Amino acid sequence: MKISLQWLREWVDAELEPKALGSALTMAGFELESIAPAAPPFAGVRVAEIVSAAQHPQADKLRVCEVSLGEGGALLQIVCGAPNARAGLKTALATVGAQLPGDLKIKAAKLRGVESAGMLCSAKELGLSEISEGIIELPADASVGADLREYLALDDTVLELAVTPNRGDAMSMRGVAREVAALASKSLVSPDTTPVPASRGERPNIVLGAPAACPRFHARIIVDVDNTGASPIWLRERLRRAGVRSISPVVDITNYIVQELGQPMHAYDLDKVQGGLTARLARAGEHCELLDGRIVELQADMLVIADEAGPVALAGVMGGARTAVSAETRRVLFEVAWFAPSAIAGRGRRFGLTTDASQRFERGVDPEIGALAIERATRLLQSVAGGQAGPVVTVEETAHLKRYPAVSLRVPQIARLLGLSVSADEATALLQRLGILRQSVGRESSGGETLRFVSPSHRFDLSIERDLIEEIARLVGFEQIPTRPAQVAQVIQPLASAAATEQRLLDTLAARGYHEAIHFAFVEPGFQSALFPDVAAHTLSNPISSDLAVMRLSLWPGLIKAAMENQRRQQPRLRLMEHGVVFPVGAPESDRIAGLAMGPRWPEQWGGGREPVEFFDVRADVAALLSLAAPTQNIRFEAAVSRCLHPGRSARIVRGDQPIGWIGELHPEHVRRLEFVSAPILFELEVEVAFAPARQTFAEPSRYPQVRRDLAFVVDEDVSYADIRERVLSASSSALREVVLFDIYRGPGIEEGRKSVALGLILQDKGRTLTDEGTDRLIESVKGSLVAGLRATFRE
Repeated sequence: MKISLQWLREWVDAELEPKALGSALTMAGFELESIAPAAPPFAGVRVAEIVSAAQHPQADKLRVCEVSLGEGGALLQIVCGAPNARAGLKTALATVGAQLPGDLKIKAAKLRGVESAGMLCSAKELGLSEISEGIIELPADASVGADLREYLALDDTVLELAVTPNRGDAMSMRGVAREVAALASKSLVSPDTTPVPASRGERPNIVLGAPAACPRFHARIIVDVDNTGASPIWLRERLRRAGVRSISPVVDITNYIVQELGQPMHAYDLDKVQGGLTARLARAGEHCELLDGRIVELQADMLVIADEAGPVALAGVMGGARTAVSAETRRVLFEVAWFAPSAIAGRGRRFGLTTDASQRFERGVDPEIGALAIERATRLLQSVAGGQAGPVVTVEETAHLKRYPAVSLRVPQIARLLGLSVSADEATALLQRLGILRQSVGRESSGGETLRFVSPSHRFDLSIERDLIEEIARLVGFEQIPTRPAQVAQVIQPLASAAATEQRLLDTLAARGYHEAIHFAFVEPGFQSALFPDVAAHTLSNPISSDLAVMRLSLWPGLIKAAMENQRRQQPRLRLMEHGVVFPVGAPESDRIAGLAMGPRWPEQWGGGREPVEFFDVRADVAALLSLAAPTQNIRFEAAVSRCLHPGRSARIVRGDQPIGWIGELHPEHVRRLEFVSAPILFELEVEVAFAPARQTFAEPSRYPQVRRDLAFVVDEDVSYADIRERVLSASSSALREVVLFDIYRGPGIEEGRKSVALGLILQDKGRTLTDEGTDRLIESVKGSLVAGLRATFRE
């Protein structure tokens, strides 16, 4: 948002230097991005009048002009190539010795044999425009001989502010002036918005076909408009300083209203409109040619303005080419509507469009400003291009307009949250500067006062008590809030020695080659729903962009997108980790840690290792991570199916009887859709349950030797290692120390549907040396359990 200080001072008498004003606005929540002069430095350029313009004797495209600087001085001969150089035109003359932008110094010259004592300047040559089709045309009443910088008031400063998404009310000169007036405790001077009386009886026909999306629509017909000339220089200059290009009087007026009042509006050539206008949702198969020439296919959730022949505008984004105003336009239809932010958000970005209108409607526009805006636009248009106005037609569905409930403010809460004592009267006076009016006063049971306030229609971001307290802090000044020691005892909470802190978790994965990634907590709706179909997600009411519109259900969407970007940048081997919060619907927020591995198992080296990373590689990383909190004996990886993972290469991770996470290869369908060269392996753990500290137990090591016995047996293919291990443990005595799976075989010699499994049993007693007889009895017990429970057959 670009703000001209000269224009701002017409609204509020705040004599602040640009840097001081920028600093004050930054502290109030509007970050200052830049301070720049309204025009580059130049000198020696004056207002001049062309007295005569004759054809150059030696060049068809040059003219020899006699130019007056007034005050009875001699006429100056200037050779000019501009097509609009003509007698009677007042323009800008750079006299001999003038210094122009780009270190250009004007000297007397001879062009094709004709002397030229200066240069008639275009806006581009003076740094006032990027393009120019001729020399500057100044109003007929311009004072000949005046310094051009003084005449155009070019010694101005332009501040560029970053307005946050919740403060759509500040995206205008009026909005910023309100803030400055409140900060400086000054009064606000508003432009003339008194109603323009109707001199014609023509009334447009307006229908609200989607009242929830467009509950209010103002329209007015103005006839006998002259749109052939250029807008006056003051209007063009204000638009230029706001970063808007001048097009024609009618279009410039609509753009001016956007910059001045923050109300987007549109002008139609009434002779091109067929019948009345309807604000409705688009229909299947409809198309609309926009003002920029592109033809877009409309979708069913897009709001359009349509006449009897079809859509004439993508509502809140851009008008249509079919009804665009032109130099021949004589009858204009003004539209000033209020659109619900949810009906506009993201619609333009689907076509790569971000316009001044869409930026404002997405953030929210004052629903009560429309009537003033159309009167202001009418008055300006009549002063610039003439015309006779008909009555303003307003169609509305009040049931769908936003309501502004009163907000309660407990006065003691101000001191509790800010550490600053503010009385009820002081709070009322501060909020009143912002147009927030006190409705009533009450008293709490504890004795403190409770105030009820009603916010103005443009402050739709104020809905709870803390919003009002924040406004008080902004006006008092954050730098004025004292720093005080905490008034409560600081209790250091006990930390179990086995607790796995965030740093330990991340350090462990970093040691295994993972790099930390940090992503937004909101993600693209379509991308997430593809990974987790039929799973509801929290939708943001005011997203910063359409591809960041829902809260994440998992850390995987961010990691997968990061993997896609790395693959595009020729990074074949990738290990990523992330620690963050996810937001399931109907359940509390969940603290998670997740990882992704993709590409070769090892970094490139001469000794091989180019085979791709596998499920069990990542499983080992997860096991190392889980070992930080407790021994891994009670951790199981159970075969299970997740919609986004490969059905045969995924597992649920269980601790005891409680699920704590997932691990698996990305589903082949997503691998193909996202064009991965190799399938990523993913894992995700719930931190609170996965790393709950277990009570540490210590045991004296045995002084007696270990005994190892190996068992090889055949079981059904669907028997898992977890089932086998459980059977072995249940049939063993306390002498069993460890079970090692060291071989699985399928192939010749093993019947189809079966597999051969080889286990190593590590035995050790704490009180004696194990005998062969005792060991044999234990092994026979284990064999019997496997045969009875799993239909195992033993190999000799």
